[in-house]
Amino acid sequence: MSLDKETPFFVPWITKDDKRAVSQALNSRWLTGGPLVRDFESAFADYAGAKYAVAVNSCTAALHLAMRALDIGPGDEVIVPDLTFAATANAPVFCGAKPVLVDIDEKTFNLSPKQVLKKITTKTKAIIPVHYGGQSCDMKELLEIAQDYRLHIVEDCAHSLGAKYNDKKTGTFGAMGCFSFYPTKIITTLEGGMITTDDEKLEKRLRLLREHGMSRNALEREQGATWFYDVVDLGYNYRLTDAQAALGTSQLNRIEDGIKKRVCIACYYDKRLSVAGLNLGIPHRVSGRSHIFHLYTIKVPKSEKGLTRNKLFKSLATSGIQSSVHYTPLHLMTFYKQFLKKSDTFPVAEQIYDQILSLPLYPTLTKREVTHITNKIADFMYGLNTDH
Repeated sequence: MSLDKETPFFVPWITKDDKRAVSQALNSRWLTGGPLVRDFESAFADYAGAKYAVAVNSCTAALHLAMRALDIGPGDEVIVPDLTFAATANAPVFCGAKPVLVDIDEKTFNLSPKQVLKKITTKTKAIIPVHYGGQSCDMKELLEIAQDYRLHIVEDCAHSLGAKYNDKKTGTFGAMGCFSFYPTKIITTLEGGMITTDDEKLEKRLRLLREHGMSRNALEREQGATWFYDVVDLGYNYRLTDAQAALGTSQLNRIEDGIKKRVCIACYYDKRLSVAGLNLGIPHRVSGRSHIFHLYTIKVPKSEKGLTRNKLFKSLATSGIQSSVHYTPLHLMTFYKQFLKKSDTFPVAEQIYDQILSLPLYPTLTKREVTHITNKIADFMYGLNTDH
């Protein structure tokens, strides 16, 4: 690949096997809600270490259904981290509940258990920890808090498929785990998501809500030789198609290879940034927690010589290198200000937001490209030193 061309932030890893699986699915009579979805769910549950897995059409849908399955509604409060994507906070809002934003841990960028304790009220019903960037939250402390206050935990695992906390995979600690298969994620179904749980009652409720609240879906009606169904709850059309499921199963077959590639790329970034003598911080990697590197995030501290994250972002963009920021804290966004109290402050999230930058990372990214990226970062920083 010529490095004169643009270096994208992400490139999906789609193989010939993936394309073959999708093509075969399109020749099936069942294009949605069929056997391939069930096969994908079974394979996913086995990989994640959960009893059940329910496929849906996005992680947003997964989080929404998780809230509905727990009967969270008006008057309830759900704790979410301030540094996350909008979907995490939107899920309780969909149900009429209030998202309560909580500051993050300075070292890991994950939800701070100490700050969680400060935000619990008699209205609190659940906590949604987000495993930022591919490294687990402190689940021991969060589980203890949840037990003490009789709260549900719904894990937002959009970044963390395959990541472990003390040798147990994320998505298996709380009542449910919610995963994303968006193109940038660890595996993709184009759009899509999954909910894991060990609770049979929750699994049945999730399946009911996923398909319009119908007592029997199309596959079940055909297998039972009946046309009849009842609508017993307010449900949604959150199905995953069989073609997407076929792609997901194909991607799942090589997930460990993809994770190994991500980890190797992250290690090479570490080495290159160190060799260049760059004083760029990254989220602290905690012992006992594996990191699968959905993101490779650096911190760019401001300096008297003019160094800022925004200047580095623009410099990389000028060189054809795409980077990104994950995320703008929710409390700074217009919609979520309505849920804030005057006393709410988020000093850690605000400080980190001003400094963080996510660099390109995907399984097919080469060492040559990483070298190119880190060289451009070094050139920019050395240029600042020379100009002053």
